[in-house]
Parts: sequence; C-alpha cells; structure tokens
Amino acid sequence: MMISGRPWARNGKSVIYLVAVLWVAAMGVFSLSGCAMMVKSATSDMMGHLSQTILNNDDLSLVESGAPAYLLMIDSLIAKDPENSDLLSTAALLYTAYADVFVKDEERARKMAGKALDYAGKAVCLEKKEACGLRSRSFNELKILLSHMKQGEVPVLFALGNAWASWIMANKSDLNAIADLSHIELIMQRVIELDETYRDGAAHLYLGTLSTFLPPSLGGRPEQGKAHFEKAVLLSRGKNLMVKVLYAKLYARTIFDRELHDELLREVMAADPGSRDIPWSIPGPRSRPKNSSSVRRIIFRHG
Repeated sequence: MMISGRPWARNGKSVIYLVAVLWVAAMGVFSLSGCAMMVKSATSDMMGHLSQTILNNDDLSLVESGAPAYLLMIDSLIAKDPENSDLLSTAALLYTAYADVFVKDEERARKMAGKALDYAGKAVCLEKKEACGLRSRSFNELKILLSHMKQGEVPVLFALGNAWASWIMANKSDLNAIADLSHIELIMQRVIELDETYRDGAAHLYLGTLSTFLPPSLGGRPEQGKAHFEKAVLLSRGKNLMVKVLYAKLYARTIFDRELHDELLREVMAADPGSRDIPWSIPGPRSRPKNSSSVRRIIFRHG
C-alpha cells in the first residue's frame, strides 16, 4: 500500500491515516444522502475492498504494523452495526489471518482465534436463525443443519469453517478442541457441494489437509487428500502456491513420492513472487513474498 512512492506510506501510521481518510470521506458522502441502507452497503463494500487490499499486500511488515488499526476499526463498526453479517464475516477472516501469520504468543493467538470464531458464529446465526449456537450441536445435528444451507450462505459458512479451524489450531493441546475437526470437515464438504469455486477452491485445500495430516496407519486418507489438492490446484489455476507446498508436504512426502514432491516445490520456486495473480496462502494474508529467498523460507518451513 504505497501512495505516490512516498516513504511515509510504508509504516503503520500511514495505514491508520489512509483508512481514516477513506472512512471519513465515504461517510461524509453518504451522510448527505440520508439513506441508512446506502451507508450500510457502502460500509460493507469498503470494508470488503480494504480487507482484500490487506490480504493481497506484498509487504508483510506493513501489514503486520498496520493491520491492528484496521482490526480496531472493524470492531468499532461491528459495535455500531452488530447485525451486519458481511462485516462479521470479514472480521472473522481478518482476525484469523492476522493471528495465524503474525501472532506468536499462544495466549494472544487463542484470544484472537476465539474472537474470530465468535464473529463467524454470529454471522451464520444472522443468515440462518436455525444455525444459532451451531458450535454446541452434535455431529448429526450439524449434518442435518448444513443440508439446509443454501449457496448464498457460502461466505458465512466458509468464514465459520475457517475461523473454527484456526481456533482448533490455537487450542491444539485441548483434546476436546481437536475433536471438533470432524465438524470442520462437514462444513467444508458442504461449501464444496454448494460452490466449490469459492475463494479459488479453498475448501478443497482444507479437506486435502484434513485428509493427509495423519499417516494412513492412524486414519489418514492420502488418496482422498490428493484428489482435493489437485482440485484446489485446478480451481486456483495453479496460482495458489500454498496449495502446492502443502500438497508436497502432506501428501507427496507421506507416500514417499520424491518426484512429485520436488516437482511441486520447483514450481513454487519458479513462480514470480511479484505477480499480482498469485494468491499466497489460505487462510492467512494472500501476500506474495518479494523475493526468492522469502519463497525458500516458506518451502523449507512447510515443504
């Protein structure tokens, strides 16, 4: 997020300033109209565009320093408009992304993941009253409820699965939390049934990961996971590099397919990290590392 190449545009204060200016300008225009619905729509649209700007930014240092100001702003917007499911879903995705990538303190990560899950749960409840208190439902109750979800509810449903998965990882020492993984699988399966192209096949990435993070001897389903990874590669047109990294790590390495493993990582290394067509990771900021050394660090960490 750089404005006319000015150096002050590369620190957290500039992000606060820019967001504030955009917000005041937008609200000034729409307050003149006196139309509450237009203001609400404009708020949701602007927050959606700003969140995409953050998630697609290729300067991770800028995002790390500036995103907290945006998180506080979206909290304040939700406090003013607590029944806006679009805002709630956006907040859930951003809190999840920020905590997954930047927060190292475990207690803080758990707190942010819990907040994201709370926002996502409220968004689903607003879209479908029967889904209120969904986290407390049994597996069979959840399965029945999900069968009644419609395509228009995919965004809030995905946000819930995304936030719930992040919450589980933040509480991975709690066996009760780990037991919820089956619920995430149900949610992402329903997202695929309704719209498998949503967010470039992100639900397939989740299901591929869930199917392969355990070895076959402990219940892993590598071939099922492979099918999901390949579908995610197809739907993202091969541009979601994290799909290939996890495909290599969780599938190819598990079945000792060295040729596939190395081929996938070579493709990641050969990708142009500056291309604006490459979404980097789901969940988490879809930013592209600026140079090949950054790409290598990601590979060595995950691959």
